[in-house]
Amino acid sequence: MANALLVAAYKPPFLSSNACLSRLKKHFGMSKAGYLGTLDPFAKGVLVVGFGSYTRLFPHLQKVPKAYRATLWLGAKSASLDIEHIESIEIIPEYNQSDIEKILFSLKGTFDYTPPAFSAKHINGQRAYKLAREGKVFTLQQIQMSIYNITLLSYHHPFVHFEVSVSEGAYVRSIGEIIAKKLGVNGVLSSLERISEGQMSVSATEQIRILNPLEYLPYPQLENMHRFSKQMYDGKKITLKNAQKGKYIVCFEDFFSIIEIFSNGGIQYILNRIEYVDTFKKTR
Repeated sequence: MANALLVAAYKPPFLSSNACLSRLKKHFGMSKAGYLGTLDPFAKGVLVVGFGSYTRLFPHLQKVPKAYRATLWLGAKSASLDIEHIESIEIIPEYNQSDIEKILFSLKGTFDYTPPAFSAKHINGQRAYKLAREGKVFTLQQIQMSIYNITLLSYHHPFVHFEVSVSEGAYVRSIGEIIAKKLGVNGVLSSLERISEGQMSVSATEQIRILNPLEYLPYPQLENMHRFSKQMYDGKKITLKNAQKGKYIVCFEDFFSIIEIFSNGGIQYILNRIEYVDTFKKTR
């Protein structure tokens, strides 16, 4: 069994991301693990999980755009903006599909918004959703989100089914709320599926996919570095005078590193001596 893994797992609905992580730890027999973006308990889809030393790669993985499919239930009201805490349901008149399409199109771009109270944001060291469940009153700071693309898939009143690709920091429940407000009604998400984080994905039928991290790092690979293998393994200073400054991946036989080269040829180790999963040694 490998001591480090990067995995795209398909989280089922009505299971927390932490509970899904616990199942995966048991499945792989590994205790040190973490995941990228939290998926709401009612949501399903891609949860990217790192085991062992591969958790160190999280800040460097190409995680955007994040793609989702969602269904907005017009006329329903919920403090959590999803179907887990429905407070009321109002029968509302049907809309023209073209009006909904115009609203979706108007959302493309970057803007500030207030994330939902039922979220993983921290308030004085506590998760916002825990405070919300206790009925505590608090205010979340506005954050920024970018909507790169949003498409209406179908409209069967009162359900609006859409696909959206977004930046980090985006809550699709809030996008649903914004759409409903522009239509002059309440609205909650009745379903939410994360399709991908960057290019990292897995299907519902596949369930678990082992990922090669080198395919999802946004840095170019620096070639002809084998003569520095021992020095870099030991974390020693080296100078690369003919290389352009920037961040690079350096691959050796048994490990890889992420370094930054400065204009004077000096380097800084961003992450050093990351071991390969055996299956990737010959495919990198």
